[in-house]
Amino acid sequence: MSIKILVALFYVLTPLLIMHLCDRFRFLRKIGSVIIAYFAGIVFGSVGLVDREAILGVQDMLINLSVSIAIPLLLFSTDLRKVLKLARKTLLSLFIALFSVMIVVFAGYFIFRVQHHEEFEKIAGLLVGVYTGGTPNLAALQLMLGLPPGEYLAVHTYDMVISTLYLFFLMAFGKRIFSLILPRYRSMYPLSDTTEIVEKEEPMKGLFKRKRIKPLFMAFLFAFVIFVISAGIMSSVNENLQMAVFILSITTLSIAASFNKKVRNTERTYDLGMYFILIFSIVVASKVDPGSFSNVNSNIFYYVTFVVVFALLLHVMLSALFRIDTDTVIITSTALICSPPFVPVLAGSIKNKEIIVPGITVGLIGYTLGNYLGYLMVLLLSGFG
Repeated sequence: MSIKILVALFYVLTPLLIMHLCDRFRFLRKIGSVIIAYFAGIVFGSVGLVDREAILGVQDMLINLSVSIAIPLLLFSTDLRKVLKLARKTLLSLFIALFSVMIVVFAGYFIFRVQHHEEFEKIAGLLVGVYTGGTPNLAALQLMLGLPPGEYLAVHTYDMVISTLYLFFLMAFGKRIFSLILPRYRSMYPLSDTTEIVEKEEPMKGLFKRKRIKPLFMAFLFAFVIFVISAGIMSSVNENLQMAVFILSITTLSIAASFNKKVRNTERTYDLGMYFILIFSIVVASKVDPGSFSNVNSNIFYYVTFVVVFALLLHVMLSALFRIDTDTVIITSTALICSPPFVPVLAGSIKNKEIIVPGITVGLIGYTLGNYLGYLMVLLLSGFG
């Protein structure tokens, strides 16, 4: 069997093993499937079992395909009409949080780009994507912008470290501290269980039950059709714009598809999409030379830290002006900075189940906007040289 086929099978099958192990072992779920995938990829790329040059074509093909198929599957379950059902203060908190991230990323670019390469605006774009959406947006923008794998992995690694500390801070001290300047939460939602399709604690459990195989296969085919259409649109534009048009076309068509009730209500499309994100994560990590981390400017770490800390501070200060309550600010910030799966965790820690549904809805809106806002930031900063 060809070495390329064996490597491709490793990339495709390892995420299934990771998801299965995360189902079985709680401590692995706490670490997170994406982190484990990156670690597996780094180990595979470091042991030198295969010639890097020999598998470069396989890696590039899987990177392009995995993200292109993942985006539609992740967005199919989004219900943008639920935005209209959000309370006014939740919507206002969302816009303030988005504004805070954009402003802080913009300002941080001019502070931390010193002594760095001329494409530092791409890192700014990735930070906007991940802190208005999440890892899927980070992966999509990496494909769109072509940031070197070493720097992409550095951004994502630093993000995971800082975001984890950020989450612990909110869980332990956030409500107590922010309540000093923000009003208390007043119940506006009936108690309800969240029915949104988000990353489960056990993403593989029941994913391939017989009743789900056909609907998920049809969703996969639909995602592939969107990929093909977007590739056709991409081929009709200037070469310099092709990848940006490709990703934004996939995003737009996927959002349009989510308005179809049958597509939107297909169970577990989000989890299937995360499977493809894990493929992307392993492949990208395996392309990285561990020695390349020593060449990554420490300004990236400071930039990530700056964005997380000051986006939260600006969000809190502006929310105080508009009298937005503590719980809404905390859950909105969590949904964007850490992504929707962490919303129930945070809601439990601050003892308010009512904010789960609006929090997850906010996070899914962030997934929808992340690619657009990230690319917009790159275009904006490119004008400053």
